[in-house]
Amino acid sequence: MQGLGNDHIIIDLFKETVPDPQTLAPKMCDRHFGVGADGLILVGPSEQYDFKMGVINNDGSIAEMCGNGIRCLARYVIENGLTDKTEFVTESLMGPHTQKVNLLKGKFIDVRTSMGEPELRRNNIPMTGDDSESVVNEELDVDGEIYNITLVNVGNPHCVIYVDDVDSIDLPVIGPKVENHPLFPNRINTEFVQVLDKNNIRMRVWERGVGETLACGTGATASAVASILNGHTFDTVMVHLAGGDLTIEWEDHKELYMTGYADTSFTGEYKI
Repeated sequence: MQGLGNDHIIIDLFKETVPDPQTLAPKMCDRHFGVGADGLILVGPSEQYDFKMGVINNDGSIAEMCGNGIRCLARYVIENGLTDKTEFVTESLMGPHTQKVNLLKGKFIDVRTSMGEPELRRNNIPMTGDDSESVVNEELDVDGEIYNITLVNVGNPHCVIYVDDVDSIDLPVIGPKVENHPLFPNRINTEFVQVLDKNNIRMRVWERGVGETLACGTGATASAVASILNGHTFDTVMVHLAGGDLTIEWEDHKELYMTGYADTSFTGEYKI
């Protein structure tokens, strides 16, 4: 399945058993010798909520949350009869997410997902150094080049950098440098953002453990929060990514909501 081109292999743990998904992920996600994907999404039962989601990046590392992946999960459980509800709660390592699926004559239109409240405190991103309530428009030295960064954790960590033109960024070069910067002990996702107006931004993303992707739901959410904190946009932001658009709302500067599309590309069997 894919959410704006950010593609995932969905594995249904109601039907399958996967003893070692972290070892399996790099093999399955290989685009030449496997299925090909940005990561695995594991859909299974939750002890407290309707569903539980596991996220494994294509390098085998665990992600706390995946915004595009959780929309894929919502469509999967609806269309595969795992629920007859259009509003349900999905658990991730980040916590519970209320998901409301919009259907028209039984067909999937989009899904609105609660993304929790953003974490802004420096040491909780985490970023090393003297703690502070937030890191907004602060300088970061990357191999002698100075970037002004804003940090947001929405279940996973994000570094947002504003530029005049996102297309001019050599993302495969600068992305890994920011991701693996020594000030970020858990590595970090990096978004380069171009402000279009008070309602719209463009974004390119370098995902931790994945590389450049066509879209990133948590990255779009973090970029919207950063844009609001920096006074660039209003509290509802349309984020334009290479794979499509997401609407992010920061309701009363508390709960975040993401609305967007997801679709099935194909189904099949993979022999372990």
